Amino acid sequence: EKTTTFDEAEKVKLNANEADDEVEEGEIVEETDDTTSYLSKEIAAKHPLEHSWTFWFDNTVAKSRQAAWGSSLRNVYTFSTVEDFWGAYNNIHHPSKLVVRADLHCFKHKIEPKWEDPVCANGGTWKMSFSKGKSDTSWLYTLLAMIGHQFDHEDEICGAVVSVRGKGEKISLWTKNAANETAQVSIGKQWKQFLDYSDSVGFIFHDDAKRLDRNAKNRYTV
Repeated sequence: EKTTTFDEAEKVKLNANEADDEVEEGEIVEETDDTTSYLSKEIAAKHPLEHSWTFWFDNTVAKSRQAAWGSSLRNVYTFSTVEDFWGAYNNIHHPSKLVVRADLHCFKHKIEPKWEDPVCANGGTWKMSFSKGKSDTSWLYTLLAMIGHQFDHEDEICGAVVSVRGKGEKISLWTKNAANETAQVSIGKQWKQFLDYSDSVGFIFHDDAKRLDRNAKNRYTV
């Protein structure tokens, strides 16, 4: 089964836009048997991804302080093709349009965006910081790099989270095996390259974050 790369994912969207542009506004297009056959094939020939992915949404403002972390986390949509990804992405608010204290996650299907999830438990996160309203493009390119299996250590990727806060936005890339320094450093370097991000980024173990909260230190930096 053929899977789709980062570049191909963008081409699918471009081709769809070009097809729309060929018809003048208000023009009526007659459907011939050939047209119907072509459209049927196009609809059937979606571009499968290597993994299915799920969008999750969490708004920490909506819950009380006593509520358990993740209690307001909800599953939004699962997709497994490039076309379904764009359908979801175009109908979900981009980070700049989310309310403060909202978190939008995109994780491999059946992995919950929680430290307690068995796949995530021994992992950690790379984090990038952005000015208020400036993470939209980087969030999209992070998603395309993940779903297009562009990382050399793709099996290490659990998912990504964009977090909107009063002072700015953060994108976190979650991985499986925090102690695997070679894999984590490779992921961090490639992520910076995909996003053309010039500042340093650090990697924090989930175990450190649970024990030390905001006092947790970066174990790796690239």
